[in-house]
Amino acid sequence: MRVLAIAVLAPLAFGACRGDEPSPPPAAEKAKKGDNTTVQLCDGKTTVDIPAGMEKTRANGQAVADALMAQWRQKNPGGDWEAEVKRAHPRIPPPADNAEVAATAGQRDGQIYGRYTERDILVWRRELERTVLEGARVFHDAAALGSTIAVSCDMCHPDAANTHPETYPKFQVQLGRVVLLRDMINWCIEHPLRGTAMAADDPRMRALEAYIYAQRKDTPLAYGKH
Repeated sequence: MRVLAIAVLAPLAFGACRGDEPSPPPAAEKAKKGDNTTVQLCDGKTTVDIPAGMEKTRANGQAVADALMAQWRQKNPGGDWEAEVKRAHPRIPPPADNAEVAATAGQRDGQIYGRYTERDILVWRRELERTVLEGARVFHDAAALGSTIAVSCDMCHPDAANTHPETYPKFQVQLGRVVLLRDMINWCIEHPLRGTAMAADDPRMRALEAYIYAQRKDTPLAYGKH
């Protein structure tokens, strides 16, 4: 029997395998104990057995991936939060397409981008999308924001409207100094939401900034604009 340890690059599987760091490249470990193959998700626990040879077709490969993810969902009932956020906030635009980075890699010998693959680009996109979706979740969740009066950001800024991240840094009257977007987010948390300011490296702050910037995709920069 062969044992294959794989990283299934689907949104939920990627989240299941990443932990706090990006998922490692797929790896295969073989142990001959018969003609069947055991395929293992990169969590090291979820497996499915398939007859020899069946794993070589695309259709059967998709069936194996589906079976692995069905098991993972049963073990992690809250693991589909990304799909739930997408359904609740369908107006989040996709990130920029970086396909040309890999497409021209052969012409960039000696340059850093020449070493990136299509899988690298997929990892970048998935990680960014997860961060933006987490920002959307926090933006609409008073508890996650630490509000003491059950008020969330979207009550004043539906879909991050009227936040204008492209205008920062700028002098902000409420704070009496030049501020970054995160400074204004904290002002809103402390005052309208009656919560506690977040540290600059707080994962929630990073996600909030990512979500707000994403909602203004393709808007020209105009720092200092009021």
